[in-house]
Amino acid sequence: MSGLSRRRFLGLTGGAGALVAAGLVAPRWFRTAAATGEQLTSELPLPAPFGVPLPIPAVLAPVARDADADRYEIVQRQAVAEILPGVQTPIWGYEGTFPGPTIESRGGRTTIVKHHNELPVPTVVHLHGGHTPPEHDGYATDLVLPAGSAPHAHGGHALMHDPAALISHGSRDYVYPLRQKAAMLWYHDHRMDFTGPAVYRGLAGLHLVRDDEEDALPLPRGERELPLVITDRAFAADGSLRYPSIDPSLTSVPGVEEPYVEGVFGDVILVNGAPWPVAEVSATRHRLRVLNASNARRYDLALDPPPPAGPVFTQIGADQGLLDAPRAHEHVPIAPAERYDLVVDFGAYPVGTEVTLVNRLGTGTTASVMRFRVTRRATDDSHIPARLAEIEPLDRAQATVTRDFSFRGGMVGGRHGWTISGEPYSPSRIDARPRLGDVEIWRFVADLHHPIHLHLVDFRVLSRGGQAPGPYDAGRKDTVDLRPGEAVEVIAKFDGYRGRFMFHCHNAEHEDMGMMANFETV
Repeated sequence: MSGLSRRRFLGLTGGAGALVAAGLVAPRWFRTAAATGEQLTSELPLPAPFGVPLPIPAVLAPVARDADADRYEIVQRQAVAEILPGVQTPIWGYEGTFPGPTIESRGGRTTIVKHHNELPVPTVVHLHGGHTPPEHDGYATDLVLPAGSAPHAHGGHALMHDPAALISHGSRDYVYPLRQKAAMLWYHDHRMDFTGPAVYRGLAGLHLVRDDEEDALPLPRGERELPLVITDRAFAADGSLRYPSIDPSLTSVPGVEEPYVEGVFGDVILVNGAPWPVAEVSATRHRLRVLNASNARRYDLALDPPPPAGPVFTQIGADQGLLDAPRAHEHVPIAPAERYDLVVDFGAYPVGTEVTLVNRLGTGTTASVMRFRVTRRATDDSHIPARLAEIEPLDRAQATVTRDFSFRGGMVGGRHGWTISGEPYSPSRIDARPRLGDVEIWRFVADLHHPIHLHLVDFRVLSRGGQAPGPYDAGRKDTVDLRPGEAVEVIAKFDGYRGRFMFHCHNAEHEDMGMMANFETV
């Protein structure tokens, strides 16, 4: 789409039909406006919802601290987890858990994480949302080979070849300078062609960055700050996770079976690895740190019943940390990889009320996410300030370059797949070379739902559908959700580090089947 005029770009906003008319996509790809994906059905009886307590992922203790850095170690290994009550499910887990342990860091202080790969396949770790040097960013071909594997065992097909890849054997130190504001980041596997099934098997965890600016605010904390990692999964009759990989060994042929090319949905909603759990809460404000870690499923979250007074949700942060000021929402749509920092005032409900977090885009088993049970009164000294954080302004006049990218279906390696500006991913191709320190506008247009993630930088949404940003576009983001036929502009300052980075769709099936590209800060 290079050279697309601004008028034409902003005209591609009337829905999928405009894209079909433009010859960008074939009509066979389209589903309902709420979904891009196909649901798998579990093959064993599912538990009744709201029967298990909400687990909180353990916070990982550092193995060493010195004047310069906090050091951690994580083993990636096979394990068995009881996800459904009474059912044993094989997983791949960081420290053998699903999700992995949470890392807590201080902004401006370096964190070093040594990952040991004891899995049967290579892995790559990406700190999603981290402002990270390229050699530690989790580039898709920078493999950590399994301990004891042969030097040439890159575990992929011919397209994996990348002369610039940084290959490690058995383990790797990932160094995160974390020269960034407080935010909820997450880490996950990012191996080229096999991100979807690896994350589906359990390779994901939270990484919280905190700082003095956030600590000074009177927000809910301690047990009233709840991380909520939302995923969907389907289960086979033997309790294993159902996933339609063409190659279940995840070593040679990438991608999923044809019916699931648009994305894989499960019929079980998990929060922190538990099915439709229950959290007992006091009648006070609670801070909900919400991550959509699903492969492809989008959610639209609301509370049932809504509070009798006040907003359902007060948003205080987005992907990359605190907003400048709070926003009130009655519901919040969230695409894969997006994060919301929300405050809910359970003090608005009578003690004994059961409040369900619902998914307005779901039906049947996917219509509910979890439940909160208001069990007691308690003193609440928290409140939400009118001003939250200082955010560096970025406006159109600062931009030195405007770039155009289209995200659409296409043929990749003789099969249906996904492309950026008509090209499937290649490690050897650089699609943009922003100058270090420059501000650029990137303009995206989509055929279907595509949550677009940029590595290295945070960005602001400048426009959506030719209009002002939407009500959920506030703050510093690293992932933006494009709806079918929609055009979105984002603006970013490419600072921090020179080198090769990635941008891609965070529908993991789209990513694995071609919808990634490279940029290089120069």
